[in-house]
Amino acid sequence: MSTLYIVPTPIGNLEDITLRALRVLGEASLIAAEDTRTTRVLLDHYAITTPMTSYHEHNKLAKLDSLLDALATGDVALVSDAGMPGISDPGYELIREALARDIPVVVLPGPSAVVTALVASGLPTDRFLFVGFLPRRKKALHAALAALASEPGTLIAYESPNRLAATLQAVLDVLGDRPVAVGRELSKLYEEVRRGPASAVLAHFAENPPRGEITLVIGGATDTPRDEPWDADRVREALQARLDSGDSRTAAARAVAEQAGWNRRDVYNLDLD
Repeated sequence: MSTLYIVPTPIGNLEDITLRALRVLGEASLIAAEDTRTTRVLLDHYAITTPMTSYHEHNKLAKLDSLLDALATGDVALVSDAGMPGISDPGYELIREALARDIPVVVLPGPSAVVTALVASGLPTDRFLFVGFLPRRKKALHAALAALASEPGTLIAYESPNRLAATLQAVLDVLGDRPVAVGRELSKLYEEVRRGPASAVLAHFAENPPRGEITLVIGGATDTPRDEPWDADRVREALQARLDSGDSRTAAARAVAEQAGWNRRDVYNLDLD
């Protein structure tokens, strides 16, 4: 039976690919690529001539049937522009459908900006939470961070360079002056990892606007006492975020009260309208 291979590709440096990945890409009947132009650079570098088809966020559902048909006659290798397919990249739907049809799915280990940035950050690695891309709008961003305020694990997010300063300011406003690290252009020629308190890293990038791909790492919650209880608007945002994520009102009130320095019953009784 044919196999769907999930093949990580370099996040920057083309040398960061395994011998096994090169073999699979060369032997597969078809490569499903997020952007065929980006993947062509990698394939040309290693003289791989396997046919490609596009598979990206805007056509992933329409392409499902054709890729499943291709799997009926040969192996398919799924790649994203960089790193592991399915991690904030297309892939989940195809993997899920292949598994539902008892098609073997083999995931190759390889490059990941998440793990690379985490280890480079110097922050604890024993427990961490990857949150993908944080919300763009300020209110939603604050609510998302408030919902993560009590998470003890190190937090990791992808961010765009033009929004990095706003996100660091939100971290400072909601989570306080936690230690952070910004990994920029990881594994590439102009790689930079900027570490320090959120305020210092924000000041650096305010003076030096960043370019390239960004991975943001944020220190987890500690037992350090909070200086001041949260105001009502901040508590409402955090409560609403937890309710939206599926928490019961009781569980959400308990968690937010602990973060905010409020009485649990007062949080529970807040009017969210």
